[in-house]
Amino acid sequence: MPIVHIHLLEGRTLEQKRALSKKVTQAICEAVSVPPDAVKIVLSDMARHDYAVAGVLHCDQTK
Repeated sequence: MPIVHIHLLEGRTLEQKRALSKKVTQAICEAVSVPPDAVKIVLSDMARHDYAVAGVLHCDQTK
């Protein structure tokens, strides 16, 4: 039973999460030959102040 954890910065719509879940499930089913009901996905939203790259919080990054 594949279990996938996906961390996303907050702000994605329900439709985007539905599409992501569907496509990830399809890819896993094809790659490891399991039925869709065997695939479990955990989506976790992160606040922009809870994610950093190179020591800089995402909320503090400039474009």
